[in-house]
Amino acid sequence: MFKKSIKLVVCLCIAAITLNSCIGSFGLWNKVLSWNKTATDNKFLNELIFLVISPAYAVCGVADVLVLNTIEFWTGTNPVASNAGKTQEIMGSDGRIYAVTTLKDGYEIKDADGKLVNFTFNEQDKTWSIESEGDKQVLLKMKDNETAEIVLPDGSTKDISLNEQGMYEARVALGEGNFFALR
Repeated sequence: MFKKSIKLVVCLCIAAITLNSCIGSFGLWNKVLSWNKTATDNKFLNELIFLVISPAYAVCGVADVLVLNTIEFWTGTNPVASNAGKTQEIMGSDGRIYAVTTLKDGYEIKDADGKLVNFTFNEQDKTWSIESEGDKQVLLKMKDNETAEIVLPDGSTKDISLNEQGMYEARVALGEGNFFALR
C-alpha cells in the first residue's frame, strides 16, 4: 500500500513539473463559442442552438486538448486561433474608422483616405516598428516579460515596466501626460 502511494506521488510530481504551462488558447472551442453567441440576435434561440450542438463543444474541446494546443505548445502558434488576414473596422480615439488587418507579424492600418501604416514585430530583435510612406522607425524593444525599452521622439530610449505605471511613464515621456495642480 505504501509503495503504491509513493509511486502515485512521484507520478503526480513528474506530471506537475512536465505538464505545466501548456494549457493553450483553445482556439477551436472558442470559435464555436463565439459563433454560438452571435448566431442570432435572440439569446433564447442561441441557447437552443447551444443545446442542439453541445456535442460539438465536447469534440472541439478534445481536439484542442489533444492536437491543437499541443501544436501551439511546440510551435508557439495555434493554427485555428490565428487571425492573420482578417480585417476589422475599428473606431480610433479621433472618432474616425480604420480598417485593421491582422498580419502574421503585426497589423496593417488603413484610414478612410487610403493611407497605410504598418505595425510589425521583428521576432529576432524583439522590436515593434512602424512603417508609413517608406519610413520605418523602431517604437519599442521588448527586454523581457516585464520591461520594454521605448524610443522617444529625440532618439533617446527609456525603460518602462509593462504595467499601468509603465504606461503612465511612457505617456509622460512622450509628452502625452496631463498634469493638474490644485492649490
